[in-house]
Amino acid sequence: MSASSHRPDSELSQEALLEENRRLKASIAYLEEEIAELKRLIYGSKRERFVPTQKDDAQLSLELEVETTDEEQAVVKQTVSYQKAIKQTDRKSPERRSPVRQSFPDHLPRIDVVLEPEEDLSAMRKIGEEITEELDLEPARLFVRRYIRPRYVSAEESFHIAELPARPIDKGIPGPGLLAQIIVDKFVYHLPFYRQAQRYERLGMKIPSSTLNGWLPAACNLLEPLYLALKFEVLKSTYLQVDETPIPVLDKQKSKTHQGYHWVYHSPEKKLVLFDYQKGRNREGPKQLLKDYQGYLQTDGYQAYDQFEDREDIVLVGCLAHARRYFEHAKDSDTVRSEQALLLIQQLYAVERQAREQNLNHEQRYQLRQEKSVPVMDDLGQWLVNEYPTVLPKSKIGKAFYYLIGRYNKIYLYLQDGRLEADNNLIENSIRPVALGRKNYLFAGSHSGAGKAAMVYSLLGSCKLQDINPYDYLQDVLERLPEHPVNQLHELLPTNWKPAKVNIRIEN
Repeated sequence: MSASSHRPDSELSQEALLEENRRLKASIAYLEEEIAELKRLIYGSKRERFVPTQKDDAQLSLELEVETTDEEQAVVKQTVSYQKAIKQTDRKSPERRSPVRQSFPDHLPRIDVVLEPEEDLSAMRKIGEEITEELDLEPARLFVRRYIRPRYVSAEESFHIAELPARPIDKGIPGPGLLAQIIVDKFVYHLPFYRQAQRYERLGMKIPSSTLNGWLPAACNLLEPLYLALKFEVLKSTYLQVDETPIPVLDKQKSKTHQGYHWVYHSPEKKLVLFDYQKGRNREGPKQLLKDYQGYLQTDGYQAYDQFEDREDIVLVGCLAHARRYFEHAKDSDTVRSEQALLLIQQLYAVERQAREQNLNHEQRYQLRQEKSVPVMDDLGQWLVNEYPTVLPKSKIGKAFYYLIGRYNKIYLYLQDGRLEADNNLIENSIRPVALGRKNYLFAGSHSGAGKAAMVYSLLGSCKLQDINPYDYLQDVLERLPEHPVNQLHELLPTNWKPAKVNIRIEN
């Protein structure tokens, strides 16, 4: 019998206590991370800006030396000198520059008010003038458009009268301009109907909020064919970014809200966005919508997208911003490793910024990435492999490593095609109005209402991507849709839209 089998109970007890001590320390560290994350979500800033805290650039960059030209060094020195000069200048010193007032845009109409001196001007001659401009506003106004149709009778006693133009809501009182304003106020400026009703009452017309609520579905029924044309156009793309965002929906039978989801599909090449409402977050929504889609699909790490791994006609692309977010959240618990990852990712984004500033096309962006981004990405991958065995899997830094290692190959794909973006930030910008709206009108009234909201968000989000005034677009489209040929709906999509020039005489 070996001596080890007769180990004293006190020694076994000591080893057990040490192991229990290690386990409790790991558990405490994990719980502290959870508490810190909850505090960050409740009280912390939502910004994810990264500024390195260490000054050892060689250590943080993993000895990746970046050559700096003399011209760049001169710009840096000049900037530092300028900032120091500002700090040393007294705030009340007359040498301090006054802010330059922004000039008014030329397209704004001017109303001239001529102010003459009170003296007798008969013996004087004008030698010039001084012009002072101020910006003013006239409040919106309601007006009634009257269609006056004279009736005529011929010699044969037959009557003749002009046909009424098609209207957005048949036999309804709202015109296209009013409907457009109601939709824009609700989905762009997030004003609930009761607040809109209060404003219209101050403008001289009492419109109950229930009436406004009834006009919206009628307008959406008119917009539905255009929404379907937009969906068809988006799905013709060869590159889509996908994300989802929750929207509470009132369940009248259960007297509580149901958690629905807007699945959002963004086409960077066409600059169009599509919102598709689904009652849940399961895989059936994207599976059904993308059943005939072929091309790149850029997503985060949500498992519902894993179903497309087996499809040969779809290539999944990862999101660098989501991977970065994990390391940003782990900064407080593991500063050194988090900053090493964030600094490398920061270098990747510097290349993307350079491509945007130089307005490079897809091929030029691909060449730039091959030259500057590929080496950084390769070093990031090697660093992940070396460091992963040393982190605790359940810690924040461990989860950051696990996420990035699992998505590394998919994220790497953006370097192989100049059309692809590094992340899904463009689609998250499209989702932001939904998040703002949730804070104002709290929930959708029904699943049907949430579906109609998806139509409006799709059209208004696409207008934003195309830099189109949403009111001008909706006013024109709502006026033209009742008589617009179905086979020409593509003309009214934000990518092809041109406002109609209609002259209507309004008699006071």
